[in-house]
Amino acid sequence: MSKQLSYCQTVERSITKKFRKQIWNNFVKAIKDYQLINSGDKIAVCISGGKDSMLMAKLMQMLQRYSEVPFELVFLVMDPGYNEINRMKIESNAKILEIPITVFETDIFDIANNTDRYPCYLCAKMRRGHLYSKARELGCNKIALGHHFSDVIETTVMAMFYGSQLQGMIPKLHSQNFEGLELIRPLYCIHENDIISWKNYNDLEFIQCACRFTENCTMCDNGGGGSKRQEIKNLIKQLKKDNPNIEKSIFNSIHHVHIDTFPGYKTGGKKHSFLEKY
Repeated sequence: MSKQLSYCQTVERSITKKFRKQIWNNFVKAIKDYQLINSGDKIAVCISGGKDSMLMAKLMQMLQRYSEVPFELVFLVMDPGYNEINRMKIESNAKILEIPITVFETDIFDIANNTDRYPCYLCAKMRRGHLYSKARELGCNKIALGHHFSDVIETTVMAMFYGSQLQGMIPKLHSQNFEGLELIRPLYCIHENDIISWKNYNDLEFIQCACRFTENCTMCDNGGGGSKRQEIKNLIKQLKKDNPNIEKSIFNSIHHVHIDTFPGYKTGGKKHSFLEKY
């Protein structure tokens, strides 16, 4: 008689069985192709409580279990001022998925929500700073964030449409303000729709956005309201109807940039013109 699987084991099996091609294989591909993990790394896996970061935490935990490359993990949850419901939801999901989280508190929401200009920018900047600081305090040399394939695509298009620049999102980068720390993005090759499918298949419910401006939609899957990112999501969805491969084309394009065909570019913070080598 076969042993009945626990709920957590069932979730893990869905990753390696039903969603092996869409999720597990693409996760491993990003780790290998972009050399995201090295022997001896101590990685702070940053969990916000949403579907992306919780899946990332589970994937990293499973990889550590199977990998021949030794590395350490700390599952780091920063509480920027969650309400009681969101805090409990994060802790409950971590317990369900058997992820041993380390929680630390900050007053980021109080500070960001009391500013009149760009509260979202300030909040994001402060969250990143606190995560880096805590990771360094815990002896980590890397932090892992849950940006996925769809984030990469949307960020690229947003930069062109609204930022007047061609700018991508790379799989890893060295911190400029915290020497010795590196940011990695293990979900880089995983599509958001596949993350949502995995979540729904396992009847999992995660917080969407814990910001006090949007707490009334914390359990939604299509948050964003009238944001520019949501506009880009809708645009790409429409374009996919005529060209199903458009996301792949955008993704591949940022891996095959022909600098020689651009009249201008920036590197190391310095602007350059094609006229310099003309």
